[in-house]
Amino acid sequence: MMKTMSLGALPPTMLPGVAHAIPSAAQALHTAIPNLPPNNTIYINNLNEKIKLDDLKKSLYAVFVQFGQILDIITGKSLKMRGQAFVVFNDINSARNALEAMRGFPLYEKPMRIQFALKNSDIIAKREGTYVERPKRVAPPPPPTHPQPGVPMVTDVALVGGSSARAIRRRQQRLAAAAAAAAASTAAGGQENGGAAIPPPPGPSSAGTAATAAAAAPPHPPPINPASIPDQPPNKILFLTNLPDDANETMLGMLFNQFVGFREVRMVPGRHDIAFVEFVNELESATAKQGLQGFNIRPGHPLRITFAKK
Repeated sequence: MMKTMSLGALPPTMLPGVAHAIPSAAQALHTAIPNLPPNNTIYINNLNEKIKLDDLKKSLYAVFVQFGQILDIITGKSLKMRGQAFVVFNDINSARNALEAMRGFPLYEKPMRIQFALKNSDIIAKREGTYVERPKRVAPPPPPTHPQPGVPMVTDVALVGGSSARAIRRRQQRLAAAAAAAAASTAAGGQENGGAAIPPPPGPSSAGTAATAAAAAPPHPPPINPASIPDQPPNKILFLTNLPDDANETMLGMLFNQFVGFREVRMVPGRHDIAFVEFVNELESATAKQGLQGFNIRPGHPLRITFAKK
């Protein structure tokens, strides 16, 4: 019987996008994050800001889907939301298990800081009938066109010299910027989380989750029965079967690039259930084959890995 594994059971060096974990650092990170009341949504920060948002969402889905059904993954393009994400689960137990299992584990060489969101996401609030529409943001008023009493107009060069006019203009610009920043800070509010405020989860993303995309995908040929494929002599190229519908190069590359000698993933056109992974030599491909054999890439989809035919 093929031994199955899940992401939570893997050592840190076998997690997608994971570097070597330092237990003491992970434990310190765990204790540094305050505990909030459980809900369906977990908040993650300290994510690698160099990763493209689409790739980051796919990676987060691959990491967290083992804990339960994911309704949405929310990332933001704004500077304020960089390195942060929200993962919305269908039930609270899934969110709790994900938080406890993955808090402090490195994703793309950075340990994830995870806690429950300050409040549930819009998709859960609408389902439970507690959704309240947020007030629209009001732009801060423009800076005054006239200076304070006793201060000459910036444009009145007859009253002040050129250098003094520039100084007054800069001062007014600084005052206007400070007023706008104070107004934005008051509206945002937030709660301290290791020096950073936790933003409330935004509404559902237009892209949706990978699960929604997979449901809308056209049907493809039935998967190959893994038990019917005999193993081949050692080869630097591995043959993968029993892949889920949403398998892609990014997802598989994230799993295999942690092994030395990884070169590339090659998908088969028209088939999402099989793929090839190439390494530099047979020894390195054998190491990856042994490390990920039976890996539960999705519930009900343990990886079946054999050497490709030469």
